[in-house]
Amino acid sequence: MNFTVESDIGLKRTINEDRAAFFERPDRFKLAILADGMGGHNAGDVASEMAINEMQQLFEQVDSAQFATKQTQFEWLRDAVSHINQKIYHYSLAHENCQGMGTTMIAVLLDQKECIISHVGDSRVYHFTNDSVELVTRDHSYVNILLENGEISEEEAKNHPKRNFILKALGTEISIEPDFYEITLDDKAHILICSDGLSNKLTPAEMAQVIARPISIQEKGKHFIQAANERGGEDNISLILMTTKQEV
Repeated sequence: MNFTVESDIGLKRTINEDRAAFFERPDRFKLAILADGMGGHNAGDVASEMAINEMQQLFEQVDSAQFATKQTQFEWLRDAVSHINQKIYHYSLAHENCQGMGTTMIAVLLDQKECIISHVGDSRVYHFTNDSVELVTRDHSYVNILLENGEISEEEAKNHPKRNFILKALGTEISIEPDFYEITLDDKAHILICSDGLSNKLTPAEMAQVIARPISIQEKGKHFIQAANERGGEDNISLILMTTKQEV
């Protein structure tokens, strides 16, 4: 598994509230995590940093027996997200300057070519193969509900006044129910995890064009950041790009 991690403050913000990281255990398991602290809330960067750090500790300390089956992997991931949610929630109550903070979080547990994905918020996971691109996750956002109900069009969603209104985030409630997804990767697959600072700027087709370029995975990651900034860079931009393909 080749990977690259990128996070950029963008062109308009004074603080980067995004965090992204990739962790590998001595055994075969890997974990990719991306968190986007909630813009417009207090201490979004604190929430996203806590999410990453807490997940790293849980992942590095868990016994290998907990990952023995897909079911136990799923249970560990579910329990880890619940634990982190409560940590952030109680921290926000105990610190006045952090009240109301929250964060999106994508966590991808990799067992060779098997992926279990936990998703909260409007950060996204895309799955690319040689001939297709799939948006794996479903945004937990007000605008996405309107889209799914046919009340607005894709074009209207781009400029909707409530396009940044998130319906679910870590740390804003005492309990959380993430969405879960499973993917089996083929030998030439790419997985892109990104914050909305990227997904709001590039279409899936444009992302696929970058993925198809004959350049290294690190260069692809930097190209994504550059492209989002060239289109305004109003938000923080973060991504984790992973591939089973042999890169140049």
